[in-house]
Formats: sequence, structure tokens, C-alpha cells
Amino acid sequence: MGLDIKKNDTVLVITGDEKGKKGRVLSVEKAKDRVVVERLNMIKKHMKPSKKYQQGGIIEREAPLKRSNVMLLCPKCDKPTKIGNKLLENGKKIRDCKQCGEVIE
Repeated sequence: MGLDIKKNDTVLVITGDEKGKKGRVLSVEKAKDRVVVERLNMIKKHMKPSKKYQQGGIIEREAPLKRSNVMLLCPKCDKPTKIGNKLLENGKKIRDCKQCGEVIE
């Protein structure tokens, strides 16, 4: 799983209720193989009053999506792409776009 999808990447949802929508990755849970995408897969959660939520009540927040249900959008060609890995001369691994070959920062 190494250099796949990271925080702040732009992804496209390829299956499920949110299919075809784009969003920015807020967090990645590697152990559970899930990603949380900004303003996608919204759920309503009933919260008790606490320090963080003094009022309590029903709040809306993002639920995690399975990592296999999203594809990275290449920042250069703006197409959903598989991610390749390249090893530089100095021994550093980088991500690259399989569509256009550009390095993904």
C-alpha cells in the first residue's frame, strides 16, 4: 500500500452512492484500508453534549470510504489514474501518473 493515496490528494469516487464525485482526502486509515473525503459520504451522528459539542444533538460529518472505491486524480492531466512508483537515483521513491507519466507531488 506504501505510496498510494495520501492526505490532501484529490480523488474521484468510482463506485457507490457518491459515484462520479470529486473531493479532497482529509485522512487515510491505512490499517482499515479507508479514506475520508471532504464533503462526501455524509452521515448524521447523534452526539451527547460534551466540551467539543456543548449543544449536543445531531451533527453531520464525513464517513470513511473504502480505498478501492476511489481513484487518484492526476493534477497534470486531470484524469483518474492508477499510481505507479519510481525509484530515483538517490534511492527515494516517488509516485507517478500511469496516464501521462508526470510525477505526483
